[in-house]
Amino acid sequence: MLAGLIFAQEEAEDRPDRLIATLPFAGATLIEHHARQLVNAGAAQVIVVANQLPPELLGALSRVARLGVAVDTVRSATEAASKLHPLSRVLMLADGLVATDKMVAALAKEGGDALLVVTGDGTGDLELLGGNMAWAGVARLQAQRVVEVAALPRDYNMQSALVRVAEQAGALHLVLPEGSEGAGHGLARGEQALSTRGRQMLSALFAGRRNWIERWVFAPAGRLALPPLVDRGIAASAVAGITGVLAVIAAALLLRGVSGGGTLLAMVATVLASVGVALGTLRGERRAARWLRTGVTAVPLVSTLLLGWSLWGEGGHEGSLVTAIFLAILALLGERAMTLPRDTWWGSPPAYLLVVLPTALLGFAELGIGAASLYAAATLALAIEELREQP
Repeated sequence: MLAGLIFAQEEAEDRPDRLIATLPFAGATLIEHHARQLVNAGAAQVIVVANQLPPELLGALSRVARLGVAVDTVRSATEAASKLHPLSRVLMLADGLVATDKMVAALAKEGGDALLVVTGDGTGDLELLGGNMAWAGVARLQAQRVVEVAALPRDYNMQSALVRVAEQAGALHLVLPEGSEGAGHGLARGEQALSTRGRQMLSALFAGRRNWIERWVFAPAGRLALPPLVDRGIAASAVAGITGVLAVIAAALLLRGVSGGGTLLAMVATVLASVGVALGTLRGERRAARWLRTGVTAVPLVSTLLLGWSLWGEGGHEGSLVTAIFLAILALLGERAMTLPRDTWWGSPPAYLLVVLPTALLGFAELGIGAASLYAAATLALAIEELREQP
């Protein structure tokens, strides 16, 4: 059994009236973000260590309970030990920590004591471990470590003591990957620092994208739309709902023969779905992110098929419908063949829709569907060749 351990004890340096854990982050509070990460990593229980329970913390804890996980608040290691099953693994997150889901999930795996560490000059004000290393804020502990800390004198810092006890027990060191700090990983002692790390995390969601439509269309749209969505606490499920409405309106327009307007609205829905995927990833809304990721593929393909159907119904352009079906088949086969990251100029369903868009706006949609089909065929051929070259 995996149990999560969160600390909500330190006050913000620039907001002494607020605990760091209750500061806004990722459209909620930092402690809610921690709880989502723990639940997504498999935690069935969340234990919150707090010296006081101000209204902001109580409200956040009530929302955490809606995640379907048992939530307990404690003041000491003795109380925490009494809440833990003796054989459970404890996944501990530091007070004020900003970490990626990937790092949290890496420590949630089966195994003994393990500490995420940073080496070199980037230790800052992190918990020093010796040997030019410092604790990077995530730890996997055996429940026995909490019992051992409970036996210490009461004037200890529980978080620091748990790290020390695990270190003395020979905990495995997992080094923080290079570039993680630039992506937002680290401790935030105040509201301003937390906001800065939040922006770094948002930027990291779009870093390293190679495919042209992701780099030059989806990433700029995400950088523009995500901050206000996060600041207003908009859920990814709400974005999914709006995407669905836009897709339905686009389908209706295409069926009525409004080729340009329908294709344009379908493209807007696709871009919004891509933004929703990033938002769902950040907020831990896995189900919404999964549906939106499907929408990024489904909306362009269905819209192109409806466009081909509309052209056939309007002027008897049977070739447009056949080509649209051919495009959909090639695109789906191409998606199945993508076992490696896409090269810059390889196609994808959103890219094919973007090829069709200008011709649809100019009244020559059948040409765009034909061009997109050739693009999809070339992409599939290149993907197959990549598969053939693999050992």
